[in-house]
Amino acid sequence: MNKTVSFKRAAAIFTAITMITALFAAFNCTPAKASTVDVSLYSSEIYFCKYGMTSRHVYVKTDGFSSNQEVTVHYHYYNGEWRDAEAEYFTTLSDGSKIWEASITSYDMQYAIKYVADGNEYWDNNNGQDYTSENLGTAPITVNRGRPIYGGYHDVITATLQNYAYEKEVVVRYTTDNWNSYYDVPMSYTSTNDNGTELWSADISTITTDLSGFEFCVYYNVNGQTFWANNFNQNYDASYRIYP
Repeated sequence: MNKTVSFKRAAAIFTAITMITALFAAFNCTPAKASTVDVSLYSSEIYFCKYGMTSRHVYVKTDGFSSNQEVTVHYHYYNGEWRDAEAEYFTTLSDGSKIWEASITSYDMQYAIKYVADGNEYWDNNNGQDYTSENLGTAPITVNRGRPIYGGYHDVITATLQNYAYEKEVVVRYTTDNWNSYYDVPMSYTSTNDNGTELWSADISTITTDLSGFEFCVYYNVNGQTFWANNFNQNYDASYRIYP
């Protein structure tokens, strides 16, 4: 037998196997549990913060078509301990996607999202970096809870938004008579966060002194589109603040 021919055949077979393996890897044909196709962090908000401990509502967005959906927030609690918080269905957005809510409490805010649907498991872990308190999620804009001033109402409304374009308009819409009438007040740019999102604000005390019936929402005009932050159609009031 010609050893040279045998060696060439072996080399050809090895090359073919290598190419097939590379092809499978390129098309991700191996089973994978990490994905952000069907699940993503939508938004989150702090509602309690004291003595270094933070409690947060985490809102997760999933597709609205899969059956038997389960959403879990896997978070770091303290000193190497990780816990799971099961999210509950909260609402459905206009595009049919579902919003789920979980509450987590941590001394070191770090978390990822597990999503199980139709027997498949997916993860949104912020591209392997996990989420922290600085992450907005995929929501175009969110209203931030304020800290109370002298035990009363918070005087400043703030909103965090995705920076879709330089030219934009951010406005507080408020009412004091259950939306029989309303007024629009422009918000002002405050700062840019490290992740590129922007912080905008408006002072309530310059808007109205009647806080008993004060309700508001915020809208964001950019690139010919309008995005609303209205507490999932429930709106906000002057007591929307962080509880210490």
